Parts: sequence; C-alpha cells; structure tokens
Amino acid sequence: MHGEMGPARSREKERLRRRYRPARVRILFVGEAPPASGRFFYQADSGLYRAVHQVFLAAFPRLRKQDFLQSFSDLGCYLVDLCGKPVDRLDGAARRQACRQGEARLSRVLRQLRPEIVISVVRSIADNVKRAQASAHWQGCFVEVPYPGRWKHHRVAFEKTLAPLLKKQLRARRS
Repeated sequence: MHGEMGPARSREKERLRRRYRPARVRILFVGEAPPASGRFFYQADSGLYRAVHQVFLAAFPRLRKQDFLQSFSDLGCYLVDLCGKPVDRLDGAARRQACRQGEARLSRVLRQLRPEIVISVVRSIADNVKRAQASAHWQGCFVEVPYPGRWKHHRVAFEKTLAPLLKKQLRARRS
C-alpha cells in the first residue's frame, strides 16, 4: 500500500530524525508513533508538525523566516516516538500492547539524551512515558498535552500549555 512503512522506509525516516537531533536535548517531545499514512514530523508533512510549528511561531514570531526543523533543533528540541512502528491502524488492545513494549525503547532514549523537559504530545501515552521515565531514573519537568488533532479545544489546550513553557524555557536560545 502507498505510504506504508516497510523496514527500508522506516530506516530512512529514522536517519532523517537523527539529522535534526541537537547536541544537547533540552526539550524532548514524545509522540505515540509515526503515522501509518507515511507522513512524518521530520518530513514537515504531518498534523503534529503543523501544530508544533504553529505553537513555536506563536512563541517566537521571528522563526517564520527560518527553516523550522533546523530552528527546532537549534533550540534544543527533539521529537521521538514511543513506538517505532505505526500503531494508528491497530485495534485498542494491540495498540496498548505496542505502547507498553515501546517503554523500554523510550527509557533507553531518556538515559541517552537526559532532556530537561519531556512533553508527551498524546495524553493516552502519558502513563507509558512516566513508566519509561521511572525506568530510566529520569527526573525533570514532565508535561502532558492533548494531541492537537481534529478537536479545536485540543489544539487550543496544546498551544495554551506549550507557548508559555517554550517562551520561558527557550527565550535565552532565540536567535
């Protein structure tokens, strides 16, 4: 099927993600999984990309004239997924199981990156992220926001939570 992520496509996306990994991750955004559609945050074509980009522009209007993904990285921000493979077409039980299995992977990422702040961008995975944090012995600021998808009130809550946090935490890094 068009857009499906086979092993080669998955490796290509992970290479793209790593290209934007900052030397020091200050804020780690955690999504559930790359979408089955083939869209991807680091391809700048996903709904999450658009929502995050919009919040950063609200917080830092000067970013409008810059390559957003590079600015995101330069500010010490990075986005990873709890699950390495798409889960959005799985039934509820299989999806929860995949998320549970993703905790060990996320725990390794947390031990490696040691971010100051972790932001879960999907409320349904907050407990998975918290277990991964405990397993990694990570302590820092944890924020959970609703996925800014189809519901306007989720997009509003996403922006109202993130914009002030970004302004406070990243203002010294703005160019």
